[in-house]
Amino acid sequence: MSSATDEHRTDASRVRRLLRGSGLLAICVLVMNVSTYGFQIVAAHLLGPEEYGGVASLMSLLLVIGVFQLGLQATAARRISAAPHEVGPIERLVIAATYRTAVGLGALMLLLSPVVWHVLRLDSILPALLVAVAAVPLTVMGGQAGVLQGERRWGALAVLYLSVGVPRVVLGALFMVISPTESSAMLGVTVALFAPVLVGWWALRRDRATGPIPTGGFRSVLVEIAHGSVTLLAFFVLSNADIVIARNVLDAHNAGLYAAGLILTKAVMFLPQFVVVVAFPAMSTAGERRRALLTSMSAVLGLGLLSTVCAWLLSPVAMIFVGGDEYAGVEDRLWVFAVLGTALAMLQLLVYSVLGRQSRRSAYLIWAAVVAMVAWGSTADTLDTLVHRVVAIDLALLVVLLGLSLYRLRDDVPAQR
Repeated sequence: MSSATDEHRTDASRVRRLLRGSGLLAICVLVMNVSTYGFQIVAAHLLGPEEYGGVASLMSLLLVIGVFQLGLQATAARRISAAPHEVGPIERLVIAATYRTAVGLGALMLLLSPVVWHVLRLDSILPALLVAVAAVPLTVMGGQAGVLQGERRWGALAVLYLSVGVPRVVLGALFMVISPTESSAMLGVTVALFAPVLVGWWALRRDRATGPIPTGGFRSVLVEIAHGSVTLLAFFVLSNADIVIARNVLDAHNAGLYAAGLILTKAVMFLPQFVVVVAFPAMSTAGERRRALLTSMSAVLGLGLLSTVCAWLLSPVAMIFVGGDEYAGVEDRLWVFAVLGTALAMLQLLVYSVLGRQSRRSAYLIWAAVVAMVAWGSTADTLDTLVHRVVAIDLALLVVLLGLSLYRLRDDVPAQR
């Protein structure tokens, strides 16, 4: 009896620790997202439509580059969780792959900086060069976060997430107050990205078992990172291509209005991010995938519908968060941007469901949607036409991916206990 009681107390203690850790992580993820998009709100107010359009396109580019960070994090967390007794060798392997990926990506973006300058129609090449610098700490942070996630060090991971958003809004605002330009905004973002790297270094500073990096698994790590990153890249290109299209088919003022509407889109998209984090383990487990997908999709849809209704009924309040009176031209369309954010949130959940069951073919469908968006969106001549076409393409992809996912999971029967 005493043994059973002790075991029950141990299980209860583990549950309490998990809830406390998850709760802290959820709060810090929320603060990170609020701070990250708080930066865009501050930028919209301080810069005005024309300058802010360039900053919004730079932030979208960073989101796309960040897929390598997410690929690293997923790979590190999965490998460490699968082999907890080999944390030392796996950590050394992952961190080595992280630094190689970070340096390579930074060098690539440096070579592409003239292209970024011209495609995004920036005032100078300096913001594009700063993107290349920012790519390095952004990628390093992914490997560090993955190690902490795999070791289930929720407190340290929560602080790392916190350090992503808060320094960005503080330093970004400071730099833009000093000089309200695209370059100043990007400089603030770049400097702020070194904060989470320092937090990750501090959390992982303790010595691991010494020895050479296990090169035998190095190639498999890179392949795993590549496959996950390609799928995530397809999604983030899809979710950010429209701002680039807007910068090229609309005049500077309307492109700025479109960028302001996307502040609400991205807020709605990332609002249920913690649902994705919680659902992902179940979506990776046979017997739970279908139920987890349907349950989490319902939760995301519910939050999206609530956000859309609020954007419609409380559009004057929403305007405070997307830039104020200078962006009044987008107020009547805010509910459409909320619909777009809901579609993207559900697509994001489906993408992680694809990663959870190790399916690689669905990425082709996402890339096809990107091609359709570029081809169809590039012929738009008004803000309304562009946003309606983007919503139509995203909803069509959502229906196709959801149908395929449910078909492939039709035999996913919960294991008998």
